[in-house]
Amino acid sequence: MVINTNIAALNAANNLDNSTNSLNQSLSRLSTGSQLVNASDNPAGLAESISLNAQIGETSAANNNVANALSFSQTQDGYLQQVGAALDQMASLAVEAQDGTLSSAQAADYDSEFAALGTFITDTATKTFNGTALFNAGGVSVTTDGSGGSFIMQGVDMGAGSEYAVAAGKSIATTTTAAAALTAVTAAIGQLGTDRGKVGASEQFLNSTSQQLGVLSTNLSAANSQISDVDVATESTKYAKYQILVQSGTAMLAQANQNPQSVLKLLQNA
Repeated sequence: MVINTNIAALNAANNLDNSTNSLNQSLSRLSTGSQLVNASDNPAGLAESISLNAQIGETSAANNNVANALSFSQTQDGYLQQVGAALDQMASLAVEAQDGTLSSAQAADYDSEFAALGTFITDTATKTFNGTALFNAGGVSVTTDGSGGSFIMQGVDMGAGSEYAVAAGKSIATTTTAAAALTAVTAAIGQLGTDRGKVGASEQFLNSTSQQLGVLSTNLSAANSQISDVDVATESTKYAKYQILVQSGTAMLAQANQNPQSVLKLLQNA
């Protein structure tokens, strides 16, 4: 039995220190909801979690790009629907204007309405979406994933020389020009079908891509959760365990510090 070195107290203090550290760690995890409070908790897991978080952010950004592109295509199609309605009315006017029984005043009225619809089509060709032209021959490139993958939406040309512009520039003031205008409008209606088909194909691809990115983001988040998120039920059990160990360790340290006092009894009996 020694006085200067209390081995039992040293062991009890060491065990209490370990239990206290574990209790503090468990408390930090429960309060933050994360297993990775400090880099030392799981260095490899932390590195993987950082990588997964980056991928989740990139996937989310790509999905935003796709959503904007989808809005772009939907806006295109909305305008094209209106152009289609205008072309249908122009075709009807071109046929009616070929009626030889019309007076010159009536023919002028038909031509005036036809010209107004043509102006509407010409104006539509200049529309933009967030500063980007909706209708031009060039396509619009959209980044669809975090690796730089892209999709090019085919362009819709409504500029000078296009079937739309040719039809919009016609006149139905006479039966002869009305016949020529009908031919041009019919060609524009055919082109409209082709262009709306291209826009619809882009929308279909973008919708599928958006769904795919959504699934990917969910799976990445689930993988990251396995690494970084705390299982509250399991951690609460550990927290209760460490609380008991700290309390019992404190009591045992106090007891170990009392043990050397038994030496006094030996000295008193000497």
